[in-house]
Amino acid sequence: MEEQFILRVPPSVAERIERLMNESAAASSSNPDDASLDLSFSEDGRNGTFMIGNESFPASLLDLPAVVESYKTYDDSVLIKTADIGQMIMVREENDPAPEGVEYKHGLTPPMRDARRRRFRREPDLNAELVNQVEKHLISIMHGVSVNQNASVIGGEEGGDRKKPPVARAPKRPDVQEPAANGDEAEPERSDSDDSEN
Repeated sequence: MEEQFILRVPPSVAERIERLMNESAAASSSNPDDASLDLSFSEDGRNGTFMIGNESFPASLLDLPAVVESYKTYDDSVLIKTADIGQMIMVREENDPAPEGVEYKHGLTPPMRDARRRRFRREPDLNAELVNQVEKHLISIMHGVSVNQNASVIGGEEGGDRKKPPVARAPKRPDVQEPAANGDEAEPERSDSDDSEN
């Protein structure tokens, strides 16, 4: 895998970089100050300075909302994956505001605008006390300790120790036959002694 990064610069800087790359080696060596590019970061590793010639621009290292794959081709038919890119260096003009946070909320293309909010599932709102209680119950069950089955775990109310009302079940009488589910009469139940007589 190759080491790659995305460098996003203002249009005026992009034109200068393109001019530098298109000039011949002889022309660029005549004036080395115009041909110099430099990028340095501060100790936090997120903010820095981009230098082109004698001009400096503020730069920020931002996380992209999704990983971008890059490919190359040698014959215009077969693509070879060369890298996964998850960060971008954004160069801005002096008067432009610095981005908030460490994650860039948009992707690289217009369809990925505000991608984190529009395209990805939100994190669920969980009650931390309820999660801890369920975790303790699961650990107890794994260690073979019985857990109070009457405690209300689901719901996340404040009174999580409320008792469920007991379910009343009618006793089953062995002499009454229940009707079959399909409407036919049910066969009488046989005991083991009936089978032994045949």
